[in-house]
Amino acid sequence: MLNQNQTPLLDALKANAARPHAPFYTPGHKQGKGVSQLLADFLGKAVFRADLTELADLDHLFAAQGVIQEAQQLASEAFGALQTWFLVNGSTCGVEAAILATCGTGDKIILPRNVHSSAIAGLILSGAIPIFLNPEYDPVLDIAHSITPNAVKSALQQHPDAKAVLIVYPTYYGVCGDLSAIANITHQYNIPLLVDEAHGAHFAFHPELPTSALAAGADLTVQSIHKVLGAMTQASMLHIQGNRIDGDRINKALQLVQSTSPSYLLLASLDAARQQMALDGKMLMSRTLQLANEARTKISQIPGLSVLSKPSQGELGGSPGFMALDKTRLTVTVSGLGLTGFAAEEILDEKFAVTAEFASLQHLTFIISLGNTSADIEQLVQGFTTLSKEYRRTNLTFNRQIWENLMSKVSHTLHFSPREAFFAVSETLPLAETSDRICAEIICPYPPGIPVLMPGEVITEAVLDYLQQIQAMGGFISGCNDTSCKTLKVLKI
Repeated sequence: MLNQNQTPLLDALKANAARPHAPFYTPGHKQGKGVSQLLADFLGKAVFRADLTELADLDHLFAAQGVIQEAQQLASEAFGALQTWFLVNGSTCGVEAAILATCGTGDKIILPRNVHSSAIAGLILSGAIPIFLNPEYDPVLDIAHSITPNAVKSALQQHPDAKAVLIVYPTYYGVCGDLSAIANITHQYNIPLLVDEAHGAHFAFHPELPTSALAAGADLTVQSIHKVLGAMTQASMLHIQGNRIDGDRINKALQLVQSTSPSYLLLASLDAARQQMALDGKMLMSRTLQLANEARTKISQIPGLSVLSKPSQGELGGSPGFMALDKTRLTVTVSGLGLTGFAAEEILDEKFAVTAEFASLQHLTFIISLGNTSADIEQLVQGFTTLSKEYRRTNLTFNRQIWENLMSKVSHTLHFSPREAFFAVSETLPLAETSDRICAEIICPYPPGIPVLMPGEVITEAVLDYLQQIQAMGGFISGCNDTSCKTLKVLKI
């Protein structure tokens, strides 16, 4: 057992920041002496004194043998991993490295259609061929959940030569699928299960939270420590266990996708966040869950509002696509007020200074974390109470048949690999002229947050009609160059 009270990297950074010396190395501001006075007045000079480079006492991120290695070993123990890497380019680089380390050009990887854009980047960088699985989908709430064990089993039977399976756990809405079952199925083929656990870094620290990916049997998981814990934005970790992942390949892959000038402010924040959770994680998560449960209970009693919860067995959500819910993730359905999520988000932000994480057509999603206070919850509840009383409308209708037919509109047929399509010569055409052409970009409508087109896929009339209906209903499109979706990028003939 290691002494989790230690913070070797943070301690080394503090010592070096305080050491009197003449700095003839990067960064150019020389511990704040050359920084803009406007910035110094805003942030203070202490942060710049600690903005150091890879000095002898501070170790090297890509060849860690000193304080970074010690900090990563402490993190491995705290999060239940065999080995841990600190990431300064966010979970994005971790997901990319996971794919690069397990898949080469032409190799197949099984993954859900509602993956983060970083996974698509990983496909483009690696040249891997995606075998996409549709996630379980709630057509009433317009929310995509997880892929199911049966879907993974079927895909592996059809593609026994796949090199890896990747799953999102939890989803943006906090929904967790049956990861243990998926791990068991994946391991029958002796291939690794990779997990994008960007929103689940807190799971290992409280029994009332969903099972962590590593505890459920994942071989590799990537966590955004900054999203739900106490690290600085962009600070993440990659963990592995078992023998299905080659650590040397992870090292090499991370050198491709991470900066060679890592921020020690980010690295030290990971060291401190780990110590905080190792020592006080259960207490902090108990308090966070208490705040979240208070918000959930009070908001669910406000007329016209409901909150996402795990349905009972027999309902859609009681299936393997929705086995657990992270209760610190609060999704409020506002359509009962006659408001879209977009309109409600704007009102809450502008009128009540309550800012959501994410809005969709029917919902608002809030992240409740160890940094929230009772006053925050009170302000959130009061905002929704007033929203219900004073901003209700009666003229909003939802054509749910559009969302229900989503999966039938997406063929997922690749004519080129994502890598080939990404690097091919492309042109931009009006939407009406793109039918039967090969897509050169990612087209992801919200809701439900499932990409309907990827680089290399054929654009169909059904998809074009679907995109236009989404926009007419107030949804929006992400990933593409033209967010108004009046034009699309296609491969040039």
